[in-house]
Amino acid sequence: MRKPDRNFYSKSGVELAKALLGCHLVHSSEHGRLIGKIVETEAYMGAMDKAAHSYNNRRTKRTEVMFGPPGYAYVYLIYGMYYCANVVAADQDIPQAVLIRALEPVEGMEKMAVLRYGKQLEECSRREIIGLTNGPGKLCQAMNITGRNNGQDLCGRELYLLKGETPPAEDVVNTTRINIGYAEEAIHFPYRFYIKSSPYVSVRDRSKES
Repeated sequence: MRKPDRNFYSKSGVELAKALLGCHLVHSSEHGRLIGKIVETEAYMGAMDKAAHSYNNRRTKRTEVMFGPPGYAYVYLIYGMYYCANVVAADQDIPQAVLIRALEPVEGMEKMAVLRYGKQLEECSRREIIGLTNGPGKLCQAMNITGRNNGQDLCGRELYLLKGETPPAEDVVNTTRINIGYAEEAIHFPYRFYIKSSPYVSVRDRSKES
């Protein structure tokens, strides 16, 4: 697998959200190489998207990275407890990003179990193994992604992507996003994508899976 160049990220948030499915997210840190296949994403489309931090071109210290070039990490804290990892999309001054909602572990599961639960992988139940990375906060904990990763270049050597196998169209579900009840009409935008065959998807839309 190869590392995508900057041009890969220079597309709309919706296009990138779909293109990221099947890619591998890699974090090389003091815990070794932790790798997960991206199986669920959500696009946040900037100025016109009431669910986006950058809605109405809101430019703050937190959102500044979204206004920069594509292919950088936007990592933020929610509820004062959990980090969420995003990939900056589009072009300079177009503040769009893609939230990585779920990963399927590929390498380093033993270390992920310690980071998530403080115990060995063999001590984990099947439910706990699925729970390693089946949500945005969970995957950041398992992958040791924190605020220090905010603004990192995903074309670099610490936190980066590898281009994986594109899932077949019939295995991709396109539906609405999760936990954005505040976002008025934006709750209906079909900006979430996931790989139907993966058990690591966070929330399924059964009406779209038939």
